[in-house]
Amino acid sequence: MTVYVYQTFEIHQEKFQEAIENLQEMKKYRNENFNHKVEVLTPISGQDHTYALLATYDGLGEMELQNKRMFDDDEYLELVGKFFLENIVQGSMHTQFFRVMTEKKKDKEKNDK
Repeated sequence: MTVYVYQTFEIHQEKFQEAIENLQEMKKYRNENFNHKVEVLTPISGQDHTYALLATYDGLGEMELQNKRMFDDDEYLELVGKFFLENIVQGSMHTQFFRVMTEKKKDKEKNDK
């Protein structure tokens, strides 16, 4: 069952250009080196400097496996550490997990008719 991880955060205005470049590097690195898909979401409305990462995994087990792989990868840790320590407002990160709602199975009697 597909799992989505939605993380929002606010970028320091004075670090905007660096943060955007780092976000693009993180996205590219994760998409090329790990088994999940990452998108960077930019604001259309609302707070101008609030951005989001949307990661899509094949399931909870796959999410856990990929997170372990990411945090065992020194190159990735350097990218993510730099981004979160230098470019975002402390305390502004919010992480949510979502999964696809399964469809209700039809009653067996309905299928037999």
